[in-house]
Amino acid sequence: MTPESFTGVAEFLERCGQRGSEHTAAAYRRDLAQFRAFCADLGITGLTEIRPGHVKAFIADRHRAGMATRSLHRKLAAIRSFFDFLTRRGELTHNPARAVRAPKLARSLPRLLDVDQIGGLLAAEADDGLEERDLAMWELFYSSGLRLGELVKLDVRDVDREQGWVLVREGKGRKSRYVPLGRYANEALGRWLDVRPGFAVTGTDALFVSRRGSRIAARTVQVRLKRWQALKGGDQPVHPHMLRHSFASHVLESGGDLRAVQEMLGHANLSTTQIYTHLDFQRLAAVYDQAHPRAHKVRDKKR
Repeated sequence: MTPESFTGVAEFLERCGQRGSEHTAAAYRRDLAQFRAFCADLGITGLTEIRPGHVKAFIADRHRAGMATRSLHRKLAAIRSFFDFLTRRGELTHNPARAVRAPKLARSLPRLLDVDQIGGLLAAEADDGLEERDLAMWELFYSSGLRLGELVKLDVRDVDREQGWVLVREGKGRKSRYVPLGRYANEALGRWLDVRPGFAVTGTDALFVSRRGSRIAARTVQVRLKRWQALKGGDQPVHPHMLRHSFASHVLESGGDLRAVQEMLGHANLSTTQIYTHLDFQRLAAVYDQAHPRAHKVRDKKR
């Protein structure tokens, strides 16, 4: 049973992909397929038969199955967005998912690397052309705070090495922005661009290409970073978004302006960026707890 059994799903998913959210579109496809199967088990055959109680029952069923709260929020977002799409097209008169609330999402702090760990990861030398590409990608993640999807969509023309900036075209929310290009990232990009012609197929605009010469896939970047970490970066597990988190936290720790970091990260809301100030406070609190005499006394009393 495919999600396209719901009228309009194929068009909805295509729209998601066009908005630069292939990963989201793939996740929404799975979410809507699960919801379609759940409705079929209830004997529901048409979209107009779906009520808020059915959506709530689906989320509750997934919750009882042990699904993570963040995944529940995404599933509900998929259903809401799909019904919003149908409502705008006039195929439904209302969105039955709008009144449903997922379990409260605990705000977890992102995992990141400290400055020494980042230094160790990026100080390793490349052994071949593909590793020159890899190192340029890691430097760019950390230098400019890019998302994975934004990095793989970069074209050669989007980088101005002389002026020291990168143009992110239609990032999250379809908003474009300029981000700074640090000196080390600029140098790493230069080394990659020197060898790129030996890998890229004719006519390819992509800044980063795969072994076959076409635009590199997001999954390939994840696999290559895991490989790099295993060979050259120590024991700390690392993923692309961790480099983005580390960029934001380290800039703020060094006195960077919160609004400027918001702009560089491409956050629509300042509250999203403020989570990195909590990380900095945790670090300060740990120092205080270790160094302040009365902090020791309070801690011992609690024990």
